[in-house]
Amino acid sequence: MEKINFAAWRKTGLIIALTLGVTAVMAQVKTQEQRSPSEKSYQAGDASPVGAAIVHQNANPKAPPMTEAEFQKGANIYFQRCAGCHGVLRKGATGKPLTTDKTIVSGTEYLKVFIKYGSPGGMPNWGTSGELTDDEVDLMARYIQQEPPTPPEWGMKEMMASLKVSVPPSQRPKKKMNNLDLGNLFSVTLRDAGEIALIDGKTKKIVKILKTGYAVHISRMSQSGRYLYVIGRDARINLIDLWMEEPSNVAEIKVGLEARSVETSKFKGFEDKYAIAGTYWPPQFVIMEGDTLKPLRIESTRGMVVGTQEYHPEPRVAAIVSSHYNPEFIVNAKETGKILVVNYKDLTNLKITSINAAQFLHDGGMDSTGRYFLVAANASNKIAVVDTKEDKLAALVDVGKVPHPGRGANFIHPKFGPVWATSHLGDETVSLIGTDPKKHKDQAWRVVQTLKAQGGGSLFIKTHPKSTNLWIDTPLNPEAANSQSIAVFDIRNLDKGYEVLPIGEWADIKDDGAKRIVQPEYNMAGDEVWFSVWSAKDKVSALVIVDDKTRKLKAVIKDPRLITPTGKFNINNTQHDVY
Repeated sequence: MEKINFAAWRKTGLIIALTLGVTAVMAQVKTQEQRSPSEKSYQAGDASPVGAAIVHQNANPKAPPMTEAEFQKGANIYFQRCAGCHGVLRKGATGKPLTTDKTIVSGTEYLKVFIKYGSPGGMPNWGTSGELTDDEVDLMARYIQQEPPTPPEWGMKEMMASLKVSVPPSQRPKKKMNNLDLGNLFSVTLRDAGEIALIDGKTKKIVKILKTGYAVHISRMSQSGRYLYVIGRDARINLIDLWMEEPSNVAEIKVGLEARSVETSKFKGFEDKYAIAGTYWPPQFVIMEGDTLKPLRIESTRGMVVGTQEYHPEPRVAAIVSSHYNPEFIVNAKETGKILVVNYKDLTNLKITSINAAQFLHDGGMDSTGRYFLVAANASNKIAVVDTKEDKLAALVDVGKVPHPGRGANFIHPKFGPVWATSHLGDETVSLIGTDPKKHKDQAWRVVQTLKAQGGGSLFIKTHPKSTNLWIDTPLNPEAANSQSIAVFDIRNLDKGYEVLPIGEWADIKDDGAKRIVQPEYNMAGDEVWFSVWSAKDKVSALVIVDDKTRKLKAVIKDPRLITPTGKFNINNTQHDVY
């Protein structure tokens, strides 16, 4: 094989066809604009817990041979490293399809080069980065030429077998039995420990550490403010009763093999009655009893992709929100680009309204009125706006590269009125979208202003109704100076630009951890902002609290139990959709 100048390959952005009979396949691969390092970090880090499932070798007679042990190792690496981009079934998502009609034609030698060195289209350089050894690169080149294993389904039988109601509703307190200020309590994800920490917002003390699923993705509150629901990437949901003398797990269930989202019913008359969870695998959602997690109704999301009308076997369920205008959940099917409005008034005759939006739906939140849901179709560089009162698409708004708003940020723009903001993974911009179709019709559902923050790699943006600050994190930015700090704008004077606060430095951590600053979160009063200083599980992490008015350091929480703190959810703000 002739020597390849990979430096030139990356510089020009061209994909070089190797002289190994792969020209036909390469003709099918479209040259893409190179993804930013922050995008690569985000996708490559999205490991799939599906790999824990037992899969069986499904050999293709045209593929190179593999032993059963090699196949199992390949499956484990694939689910840990590749499934987040290419999908469990290798049909493609953010990454290209890796089905055998493409990989076998490519051949082992080409695939080894592709895996080892990466591509201008955003494929990480797994070999030269040291993530995979040469033997593992060879193993993966052969593995993706085998037929992809299909993980087991997870239905009512499996859910019921996993359901544990440790404290039945009849044995729970009838009133709040502790002195905690629940509104100012924080649920803090301890990602790699498989736990959450409940922290008192006033004293900054840990109230309790609770065991949960792996890598809790979100915490959500019941409408009454009593029950806390947390869901891990391993699809385990824990129901925590905050009224007990010591907040405790009272029920748990495993709703699949991998998941991201949980929500509860909020419409008047249905408060705390139902909970819903959506899974990445199997691609489905389940409606449960709100106080026991007993599964009541399971619905698949498999179906046709918006636009192409091609069947997709793996539309993962991303963000779910609860409507305040109807007894409905709004469910996002990532790969198909469809937003499903699920009416829970009659579970026997379930009514689902399908709204076509854009691929690939991810995260989002409500506007300031609670009527409109704005969700990022991040690979399409768009924000979809859903009218939850009329159950229809209000707009598709073009924004920056790979929007990732978390729940977004609502505030009153000094010129354009009410806006909702998103930051981006793929560039340094912040898009401000007008959200008032009545009093500011000309500005509604379009980007009224674009700000430039300190870089790409942002995951969360935050403000508060009582604040004049707009905070943007950049934890996945490749520059440590950016990933270890926070950018903050003055909403009253956005043209002035941003100030950078050295949150990582303020944490005063002496070791060499990554110290990534992630997810600003306000306390109930709106006068403090909490930041996670996120390092590896064998390094010191911390929480840093900043005075919102002065932008000065107020407190640092360090504790050996704070292992990889990431998401923080103030109970009051989560309960009432304050962001």
